[in-house]
Amino acid sequence: MKREQLHTYFIMGSENCDEPLHVLEQALQAGVTCFQLREKNLTGEARLQFAKACQALCQRYAVPFIVNDDVALAVQLQADGVHVGQDDLAAAEARKQLPHGILGVSAHNEAEIAQAIADGADYVGIGPIFATTSKPDAKTPCGTTALRAMHERFPSLPKVAIGGITPANARAVRATGVDGVAVISAIAGAPDILAAVKAFNL
Repeated sequence: MKREQLHTYFIMGSENCDEPLHVLEQALQAGVTCFQLREKNLTGEARLQFAKACQALCQRYAVPFIVNDDVALAVQLQADGVHVGQDDLAAAEARKQLPHGILGVSAHNEAEIAQAIADGADYVGIGPIFATTSKPDAKTPCGTTALRAMHERFPSLPKVAIGGITPANARAVRATGVDGVAVISAIAGAPDILAAVKAFNL
């Protein structure tokens, strides 16, 4: 995982907007540097075809395509990588199943980051940084002070921050030293996708 690929990390599923493929292509055109498919609604063949369509768009724009949680789908599609949370398949097992792909792991504290490193993670997603409406079961926000401390404790591991990040607070998040910001609703729900991505890319 190249650190610069985490700079503006877009996460989306079909439930996050009315025309997800159109939104994804606009976001890719605008300059997002990584895309994670976080699909919570579609199942079966519909899920597979939607994932393939997202993957094709990412390939067209040479942006990494990461699958959230569903390691079997990531293997089936030969996705660029998979991202697992603390309650998903164990990161070490995900690494075994996708040995040459990118492995991202969600972490909320230093102990979870250390375990992610031991399990072979290529990067961690730290959060939530601020309160978020995108994940109803999100943990207590850690804020930028704790984020900076985690970055300084593990400086060599690539990191992306997630949770309640907007153009208004993205600069403060980037100032902690992390490699990027991950965004769902602030891009997927934006009236102007191009402007939203450009605001994060500053």
